Amino acid sequence: MTRRYPMIVLLVFLVFFVISFLTNILGPLVPDIIDGFDLSLGLAGFLPFAFFAAYGVMSIPAGMLLERYREKAVMVTAFALAFAGSLLFATNPSFAVALASLFLIGIGMTMLQVAINPLLRVAGGEEHFAFLSVAAQLVFGSASFLSPLVYSYLVRSMRGEGERGPLVSLLAGRVPAELPWVSLYWLFAAVTLLMVVLLAAIRLPRFELKEDERAGAWETHRALLANRTVWLYFFAIFCYVGSEQGVANWISKFLSTYHGLDPQVAGARAVAMFWGLMTAGCLLGLLLLKLFDSRRVLVGFALAAIATLAAALMGPARVSYYAFMLVGFCLSVMWSIIFSLALNSVPRHHGSFSGILCTGIVGGAFVSLAVGWLGDRFGLRGAMVLVFLTLGYILSIGFWAKPLVTNATVPLRELFRRRGEVPEAGGRPYTTEPGR
Repeated sequence: MTRRYPMIVLLVFLVFFVISFLTNILGPLVPDIIDGFDLSLGLAGFLPFAFFAAYGVMSIPAGMLLERYREKAVMVTAFALAFAGSLLFATNPSFAVALASLFLIGIGMTMLQVAINPLLRVAGGEEHFAFLSVAAQLVFGSASFLSPLVYSYLVRSMRGEGERGPLVSLLAGRVPAELPWVSLYWLFAAVTLLMVVLLAAIRLPRFELKEDERAGAWETHRALLANRTVWLYFFAIFCYVGSEQGVANWISKFLSTYHGLDPQVAGARAVAMFWGLMTAGCLLGLLLLKLFDSRRVLVGFALAAIATLAAALMGPARVSYYAFMLVGFCLSVMWSIIFSLALNSVPRHHGSFSGILCTGIVGGAFVSLAVGWLGDRFGLRGAMVLVFLTLGYILSIGFWAKPLVTNATVPLRELFRRRGEVPEAGGRPYTTEPGR
């Protein structure tokens, strides 16, 4: 029996939590950044572009660094870069510095993503990778739910709308009075520094990836890039992250523009619930992936995402507010299913393929930027129609994907048997227990 590494799985989950806490705060911040730096929608779109462009630049080199220097060194370096980026903006808040800061943080997050996905697949077992990936997405979503609430608390407390605790009092003296949201980047600096110290102190076991899990040389990447399946899944990741960020980054601004809702309260809460319901969707996804083929689950969630996004864009204030939250629920299982289908669709070179897939995260840069650019010309509502195209591509995956390894499921008949009842052909249960 292949050895599993539960402690490695837990470490991966912790890293997912911190990645999410840092990454998915841009949505609530967009209205503040626009007002604080007097930006157009198009210029604001460069903020997520700066962050997610790092994935396009660094994903494949990160895989090569991982092969040479191993997991611990790569993760410590990644968090050190994120610390530097957070501290840079916290001490010198401006639009130009924000772009540089987000790019540095993005480089760090890229290195982490490339390191932890193959680890999760090997540590938990390839037949359980879809399940564990959804569990990781659950952790990811919980951190994304928390960070907008922390932002709202910090900003409102600094505006005098609540009692100042020791943390707020400490941060208040270090941020400009007109930019209270910058305090969040001091918090990010503290969190990433703690992760550097933690990872440096922990002794990780020598974790040997199988040959096909390792990131290979340029020749390996060239061979993969000649494979049509690799490109199909690259664009799948591109479209998923584009859909996620193309919605999340503009929820608060949309609700403020079209429905007059306070971005620091209602907008932040809507974004928090977007990620919170993504967490809830992961719980349902864990169950569904034990009962159904992941491709069928993906089709159902993609159709639901299209319907809820339409309601969010076209409905009145109350409908729009809640429908945006439900979009997060519908997106919940997509990343993990797409990633697991991708890695389970090629027989080897999974480490290198993981790097190529993570390069597709650059979709978050281009779709968010495109929504901002189109928003200046056609309005934000018209611009966000672009997300229907990316969701349509995700929907198509459920029909053309042909994985070599499918997700492990428990037949409904087996579930009934474990409870002592198995349905007959006519639908009435009969017992498998003696004496009944």
